Amino acid sequence: MEFSNVEISHPDKILFPEKKITKGDMAAYYDKIADKMLPYLKDRPLTLQRFPSGIQESGFYQKSISDYFPDFIKTVEIETEEGTNTQIICNDKQSLMYLVNQGTISFHIWLSRKDKVRQPDKVVFDLDPPENAFGKVKEAAKVVRNYLRKQKKDPLLMTTGQSGLHLYYDIRRGKDFDEVKKEARKVAEEVTRLRPDLLTTKIRKEQREGKIFVDYLRNAYAQTAVCPYSLRANEAAGVATPIEWEELAKLESASYYNINNILRRLGQLENTK
Repeated sequence: MEFSNVEISHPDKILFPEKKITKGDMAAYYDKIADKMLPYLKDRPLTLQRFPSGIQESGFYQKSISDYFPDFIKTVEIETEEGTNTQIICNDKQSLMYLVNQGTISFHIWLSRKDKVRQPDKVVFDLDPPENAFGKVKEAAKVVRNYLRKQKKDPLLMTTGQSGLHLYYDIRRGKDFDEVKKEARKVAEEVTRLRPDLLTTKIRKEQREGKIFVDYLRNAYAQTAVCPYSLRANEAAGVATPIEWEELAKLESASYYNINNILRRLGQLENTK
């Protein structure tokens, strides 16, 4: 099995046991979704979430490029507290398929690009619910959106493929992460004051009292958010999916769109244009 000049090793290996999704199935998915996904990956430092033996085994996060990665994998040097880190950039299909062949299930992107890594061009709010509270997270999304619209910002919406929702919007580069995070924290605190019964900014789960955590912490240097159209390492094989606000009411879960139905959804969207 080969995609974009990348030979997929062990394509019959089961990565998602419950749905019997193989590595080959996953590679075929990323091959088909690449044109949609690559614009979101372009020029952004990556953190890979790899599960070479499948999701029933503990995977690992990879920030630095491996020595054995081929030369066509682009990189960027990132300043860290310890020195520097050589992180992966994925700007083309061959690179994407190579990383998939390494057992990468989920792709997590920086909110800045390689030429100005300290200046974000996106803001993300991750609405993180307690278990079995997707109705609450949908309500929370509307509260945060209404507040942001009053601030002349119209956020986009994405399922995370796990349990929550992301609200995100583009910003003009110029401010550094510290400034942007400070502004995002203010938004999170303001919406929590509006709906203290529903929302919280408490970081520790045991302090949240069953409320939706408005996570603004991703808006910081070296932090990441899941890339749109990335698979997630859960038995639903959920896909992080940008959706329209009108779709929110009928949405049943954050993993409603998954490897088995996302391509049909995208085909239907194309047909309605």
